[in-house]
Amino acid sequence: MAETAIFFAATGEPPLLRFFNSTFLYVKRNLIAHIFRSLNDAVSHHRICCVMDAAIEKKCDVYARDSSSNDRSFGADENGRHAVFNVLDTMLKDSLERLKMMRENICLVKIGLTMGYACEFKYAEHTATIRSLCLDRKLGAALWLRRKMVMKGVVPDVFTHNHIVNGLCKIGFLEKADWIVGEMLEIGPGPNCATYNTLIKGYCTVNDLDRALSLFSIMSNARVLPNRVTCSILVRALCEKGLLKGAKRMLEEILKDDDEKYITNLVTSTIFMDNYFKKGAIFQALSLWNQMVQNCTKVDVVAYNVLIHGFCKSLQMNLAYGYTCEMYKKGLLPDVFTYNILIGALCKEGKTSEACYTLGVMSSMGIMPDQITYQLVIRGLCFDGEIARAKSLLWSMLNNLIVPKPLIWNLLIDFYGRYDDLSNALFTRNQMLAFGVHPNVFTYNALILAQVKSDNFNGACTLKEEMLSKDIFPDVVTYNLLIGAACNLGRPDFVLQLHDEMVQRGYEPDLITYTEIVRVFCIRGKMKEAEELYAKILKSGLLNDHVPVQILFNKYCKMKEPVRAFNFYQDWLESKRGSHPY
Repeated sequence: MAETAIFFAATGEPPLLRFFNSTFLYVKRNLIAHIFRSLNDAVSHHRICCVMDAAIEKKCDVYARDSSSNDRSFGADENGRHAVFNVLDTMLKDSLERLKMMRENICLVKIGLTMGYACEFKYAEHTATIRSLCLDRKLGAALWLRRKMVMKGVVPDVFTHNHIVNGLCKIGFLEKADWIVGEMLEIGPGPNCATYNTLIKGYCTVNDLDRALSLFSIMSNARVLPNRVTCSILVRALCEKGLLKGAKRMLEEILKDDDEKYITNLVTSTIFMDNYFKKGAIFQALSLWNQMVQNCTKVDVVAYNVLIHGFCKSLQMNLAYGYTCEMYKKGLLPDVFTYNILIGALCKEGKTSEACYTLGVMSSMGIMPDQITYQLVIRGLCFDGEIARAKSLLWSMLNNLIVPKPLIWNLLIDFYGRYDDLSNALFTRNQMLAFGVHPNVFTYNALILAQVKSDNFNGACTLKEEMLSKDIFPDVVTYNLLIGAACNLGRPDFVLQLHDEMVQRGYEPDLITYTEIVRVFCIRGKMKEAEELYAKILKSGLLNDHVPVQILFNKYCKMKEPVRAFNFYQDWLESKRGSHPY
């Protein structure tokens, strides 16, 4: 006891108070460690613990000093014990209040962080969904999701809005796209140059040049600087309208503050040159080309392609070949578009052998032919009757892992059908299906023609039913082929049935349809109906050949009524004079 008293006298603290202080500090540290163990931020935990330690230790020291060091009873009496327990009670209450407040604050921080991360995640997810919907042309769903976001006070960014505007312009909803841009100006985000370029291009596509120019003015007033894309869109639109002077003035205005002046000048000069070639102004196009070269403008492959295409359209193949060689001299390698231009021009002239040679040169230069290249050559070979070479090219595509589009298969099937080769036509169709290419209405029309040429009318009708079962709807050509075959077989009832079915499906009969029906009426001897239908043809302006007149003329001659036959011939001559006043 004496040693204990000496120790207490040295420390100046009552033993009970020191015991409770140490015990409370131990409990406090364990409680706080347990509370903050669930938190991930170790640094914050350490700082909070240090602050709490310092504060509580300070308060404990204060309470300890309040106990008189001259009181030798050391709290042994009743008043001392009450004082000690009052101090402990107050300390515990304060500590528990602090712990409660800290726990509530920590929960609030957790909730705030979770909600913030959730909102950010939902925003990114929603904007990505809107862009994906726009690419899939599901604009209704995209606009609905955008409206829901705006109603919650979250506005998508300008990149997402540009997707919406672009999608609306592609499907022709320009007024809706214009409204979206107006909302962007009001509530944000502000439209950028890409937004205006998309909307201006949309109005230029529908030939609304006034609105496009108005948007250009709004763009300038909104302090959005136009770029070379803006310039190219407006210059092309003005050139197509024949407003070359206006296009040049606009070009000069835009180029004043354009940092990419040489690039913009090259693009717009190429547009001007292409427009000159379309109008047949070859000398003006060449003059512009010479200006581009003399001004040290770095001419690119696109400009050469426009020049070569212009010469090919003008049937000046020597100049086209000459400028192709000039490309090589300047270190510019022709691309697939260059070769497609040359091959297309050769095929139009019937020079399929030269086209095939150019195709070989193209492959040897390391430029892989595309679908258009093969399509041009195969069509030329089919027109020349070289089906073996066309089929060889088809297999060459397959060996190069290029699956031909339906158009290329249809060229071969149509060739077989026109030359009464039904077996090869059906075999090609089966190969087409084997490679996963789905037939379309043109495929079935070629097959129906092959069946008709082979006098297999039932097979042709079966193909029409097969089309309907695969949700491929027959068109006017399909019905005309079947109507012509039924008429040749002497089945007028089936001709009229096909005509009625055609009209019910919403197709408008053309001259071929009416001609075959006139033939049916003449075969049946219904001359009144034939004359009424002939008058309808004259009134509609469809009559552009002599076949319906010849049918009626021959019928009246067989009926020994030459006067009426002559009258029909005179009516036809009068209709021809009306269409050609000279």
